[in-house]
Amino acid sequence: MSSKVKRILVSQPKPSNDKSPYFEIAKKHQVEIDFRPFIKVERLHLSEFKEQRIDILDFTAIIFTSRTAADMFFSICEELRIVIPDTMKYFCNSEATALYLQKYIVYRKRRIFFSKTGNIEGLAANFKKHNKEKFLFPVSEQHKSNLTEVLDKQKLTYTKSTMYRTVSNDFKEGENLNYDLVLLFSPLGVDALVKNFPNFVEHPIAVGAFGKATAKSLEEIGVKLDIEAPSPGITSMTGALEQYLKEVNK
Repeated sequence: MSSKVKRILVSQPKPSNDKSPYFEIAKKHQVEIDFRPFIKVERLHLSEFKEQRIDILDFTAIIFTSRTAADMFFSICEELRIVIPDTMKYFCNSEATALYLQKYIVYRKRRIFFSKTGNIEGLAANFKKHNKEKFLFPVSEQHKSNLTEVLDKQKLTYTKSTMYRTVSNDFKEGENLNYDLVLLFSPLGVDALVKNFPNFVEHPIAVGAFGKATAKSLEEIGVKLDIEAPSPGITSMTGALEQYLKEVNK
């Protein structure tokens, strides 16, 4: 795809910060950028959660790998009218997730632990110190199995509970994809695109992918990539987009 780009669709929510690089790119290159998430998160219905026969108050610790997991967990607790005891311990994959818990509980260092590496592997020392706890691990239907491998390696007593799922954010029937370039950020986003536009492969639209898994998903359905990030010297999608526009819109 070498024709000029005028309209771009970014398959993510619109940035809340007006200083987002996307807005700067739109102004600099005189292109129109729309934001529309291709996927959304849905909490399981209470009846679905109850089918798992899990009593939250049987556990002494919770593992959170995202703010979304925390939102879904506390939402279920609220609907079940469960009051979480002050003795509950929380193990988070990052400091950002740990601080987010202030939305629901009083933050206390003695019972909130977080990984300094941004992933669950960074909690190894904390897990070792608190290996007698009974852990509840809220996950999505599409969770990665390697997360539980970390817990197994630590020989923890834990129960995995599905509390939410990621689904396609459907377009309206008959809606067209009137863009020159579409940017995708996950395999689930690719699945949603194909679901909404089954003939997408035949469209003369440039495509950008963030991450190897996203790129692989597009390649598997026969889509040629025009933008791939990260790439040597470019770590962000906005950086890759900037470079691409310089080439095709010159």
